[in-house]
Amino acid sequence: MEKIWLKTYMQGVPAEINPDSYGSLADLFTQCCQKFADKPAFSNMGTVISFRELEKLATDFAAYLQHKLGLRQGDRIALMMPNILQYPVAMFGALKAGLIVVNVNPLYTARELVQQLSNAEADAIVILENFTSVLQEALSQVSVKNIIVTQFGDLFPYPKALLINFVLKYIKKMVPAWNIPQAIPFKSALKQGAQIKFTPYEIKGSDIAFLQYTGGTTGVAKGAELSHRNLLANIMQIYAWTDHLTEEGEEIIITALPLYHIFSLTANCLTFFKLGAHNVLVTNPRDIPQFVKLLKKVPFTIMTGVNTLFNALLNNPEFHQVDFKHLRFVIGGGMAVQQAVAERWQRVTGVPILEGYGLTEASPVVCVNPLNVQAHNGSIGLPLPSTEVKICDEAGNELPLGEIGELWIKAPQVMRGYWRAPEETQKILTAEGWLLTGDMAKLDQAGFVYLVERKKDLIIVSGFNVYPTEIEDILAKHPGVLEAAVIGVPSSNTGEAVKAFIVKKDPTLSEEDIIAFCRKQLTAYKVPKQIEFREELPKSNVGKVLRRKLRE
Repeated sequence: MEKIWLKTYMQGVPAEINPDSYGSLADLFTQCCQKFADKPAFSNMGTVISFRELEKLATDFAAYLQHKLGLRQGDRIALMMPNILQYPVAMFGALKAGLIVVNVNPLYTARELVQQLSNAEADAIVILENFTSVLQEALSQVSVKNIIVTQFGDLFPYPKALLINFVLKYIKKMVPAWNIPQAIPFKSALKQGAQIKFTPYEIKGSDIAFLQYTGGTTGVAKGAELSHRNLLANIMQIYAWTDHLTEEGEEIIITALPLYHIFSLTANCLTFFKLGAHNVLVTNPRDIPQFVKLLKKVPFTIMTGVNTLFNALLNNPEFHQVDFKHLRFVIGGGMAVQQAVAERWQRVTGVPILEGYGLTEASPVVCVNPLNVQAHNGSIGLPLPSTEVKICDEAGNELPLGEIGELWIKAPQVMRGYWRAPEETQKILTAEGWLLTGDMAKLDQAGFVYLVERKKDLIIVSGFNVYPTEIEDILAKHPGVLEAAVIGVPSSNTGEAVKAFIVKKDPTLSEEDIIAFCRKQLTAYKVPKQIEFREELPKSNVGKVLRRKLRE
């Protein structure tokens, strides 16, 4: 397809970017740390780490991984932490050491953790102490040799660190009891690494940087192999898109979305790192009153979020008292931004939400609205520089403008494939390099892309992917369940919510029984919020449950 969207680009945005501007993410990290040495890089709860300090800590950690643990280039290290200062230290340190980072949702149950660590064959894990009891439960089923445990306040100054760790453990009781004798304290790892000289690796752009887990086209979690070049391409694309409205070393970005999620990882952590921005980490954005207090203190210039977060802020009266005079732009992704929320947001802040679109397999950003858009337009925006898109029918034939079909993407940010899953890779990556998104869309005359509906049965809860197959498999294990099917239903709080349809085997089975069972097996956002008992489920003539009929 002709790149008709180029004519709608803002002046100064290039048609192409160079994904080889840096040799690796480690090179980008080193150059930015030297360029912005004394600028704040990350802060959390009032404690700030400069680019210079971050480089020192990350290098110490890399040296420890390399020489004390004996980890080699290409080994996998899992990171299981919320937005705390230890995350960028561990992440950049691991990348410097040539390791592959495996991001893990810290809210996972033991079953989910076993599944991901086993598939990735993780050699090490860095985990916040609050979640170590879950790891302890999983350890008998995984072969992770090296366990590094951090306390929340480890990178805070004394006595603040001591006080926060004490309060979390003994007052708020947010650290369940655990016992892993071989666990290494994070601070000890940094101290030992500081005594060793780090030996740099030669890292190629084609080397895997992250295994970012996603369900892709099915409910079985798969690791998208995102290379250094994939991520660098997306960084350069977003940088080119925002360059004319940002100032190097002066931006302050609010990072409330978790860094283990690909949206926040690439957009907030990596792209704005290149810009020399100050990343303000919000550990618990669900605590809206505390979040708003932070926003009142910080003269933030950029923010990213999902619809549910924007809505929650708008429903807090104190948010309306925040000073938005420094705010340049806001980007919404992860799930559809609702028109009503977008309109309220603009009335309150004076700044529109610029909606974008991406998927894990594309590092993730594919499209975003131009920064000169004056109001929410219902579109997911224009394809980024060096990105080709086309709308295809089921046979793979390209459709004319305005017609609805599957969105296909070809770009340097598209993953290498799924980790050790060639058959799954072949289902969505063509020989010519086109990624089949599974999303139904249309393209207008100006090149704007509009999502129409999802081809998959994927449910998106607060920006997180939920796969019906996984939940159905869990429900089927309940002794009182005969049959189960799961769909997504609209939710004013989370965009979509999980609804389960169940045929009882045990007549006494209740909604409470089902929810209690699921809570032991699934992360909270995957647990069904609605349950409907039925005498039978609609099926095709070959016995396949028809989720489409349930939605209807």
